[in-house]
Amino acid sequence: MHHRPEPDDRAGDALPRPRTAFDKLWDAHWVAQTPDGRAIIFIDRHLVHDLSSPQAFAGLAQNGRVVRSPERTYAIADHVVSTEAGRSEETVQGGREMIVALRQNAARFGIRHYGIGDPEQGIVHVTAPDLGLILPGMTVVCGDSHTCTLGALGAWAWGIGTSEVEHVLATQTLVMHRPRSMRLTLNGQLQRGLSAKDLALYVLRRIGVQGAAAGFVELAGTAVRQLPVEGRMTLCNLGIESGARAAFIAPDACTVDYLRTRAPDLVRDTHAVEQLLSVFSDEGAVYDVEKTLDVDVDSPQFTWGTNPAQVIGVHERIPALDTAAGEKAVQAARRAYEYMGLEPGAPLAGLAVQHVFIGSCTNGRLSDLREAAGVVKGRKVHPQVRALVVPGSQRVKRQAEEAGLARIFIEAGFEWRESGCSMCVGMNADRIPAGDRCVSTSNRNFEGRQGPGARTHLASPASAAAAAIAGAIVDPREFL
Repeated sequence: MHHRPEPDDRAGDALPRPRTAFDKLWDAHWVAQTPDGRAIIFIDRHLVHDLSSPQAFAGLAQNGRVVRSPERTYAIADHVVSTEAGRSEETVQGGREMIVALRQNAARFGIRHYGIGDPEQGIVHVTAPDLGLILPGMTVVCGDSHTCTLGALGAWAWGIGTSEVEHVLATQTLVMHRPRSMRLTLNGQLQRGLSAKDLALYVLRRIGVQGAAAGFVELAGTAVRQLPVEGRMTLCNLGIESGARAAFIAPDACTVDYLRTRAPDLVRDTHAVEQLLSVFSDEGAVYDVEKTLDVDVDSPQFTWGTNPAQVIGVHERIPALDTAAGEKAVQAARRAYEYMGLEPGAPLAGLAVQHVFIGSCTNGRLSDLREAAGVVKGRKVHPQVRALVVPGSQRVKRQAEEAGLARIFIEAGFEWRESGCSMCVGMNADRIPAGDRCVSTSNRNFEGRQGPGARTHLASPASAAAAAIAGAIVDPREFL
């Protein structure tokens, strides 16, 4: 962590005020104030990938600049890579230029590069924490909105634009106004057979796509604390879908256990562990916005429409038009019905699907594959379904193969793929044909997200696996 004097020390206050986790992160990374009132913030870790970095590197070269701190920067190819066996840089049409540019730029500026063929290649938000690159108290940026995933480890992590990527490469800092901060407390617990993805979708349903609209949102409460670290990553991953630029969960003993095999030297140091656990909100500290939600997730959650907050339980019916919500909302709902080929009042359960995708930075970790395999074991994929399992990283792929999970999927009729973003983003060869329906463990169900005209239902790994077996949307608990 890049330490700066605490504001209370600078001011000489006799009784320091209780501080939020965000106060501590901001103060620890504050470098200086600019004449226009913005702050210069130090960046501990910068992640770059194939899609968002070429223009930034080109800007550096054009202006004769170098990368300020290549040892703090990591380059990972993930968005436009193929997930087919025997893939190469040329496999995805139109992707070669970006993949090669990332490799060449990394070599030119001395940046560690995880490209196709590297045993640690994977989706940036899966690979980075697995390699121990993300630690509590860090500032982490990447040219990708789902960087908020990494806040699950107690880091302040957020997505940035291309010009900002160039600025971080050149200076290892960002210039920014202090963002509005918020705490969202989730109280309650998940019922047996449900997962972090069900919780995340339920919260989106309750608060909407702007329900946590703030630059920094701390997620707290009993429903959050009960989640393992990889479940917390799923919850933080969907923070951006609720309007939060950065989602954060204070580190605890669970975080330290996760780091034990990923940053063992650090965790063996008692003082270092104390430092890791110091990023929390003091008792009595108050955020700019405070919101509490009692969660009672009693069934698997699915999206039915074209934004991640259009969610219902598996046994519910497609909601009717809510005229009380206003004309704009009614028009949006009508558009969603039309695009998704659904009618208000129709049941969700039993809806036939043609594709299933298990993977992405939301649910492509080993625990997600275990969850899905528990449903799949001893069963066969429905003959009308194409089902893909895409591990979030090559490390996850190896671990799943060693644990026998890959064999379960392959014997059931799933395609067992190489790691990458795959069907989440529709920027590579893995796409859904127009009009076809997919149950997906990814994070966005926007129109065309998985391909032009593709119809996406977001769900948990267990729900996706059950849909692959049944050929329709079903309650996965029937298979457990």
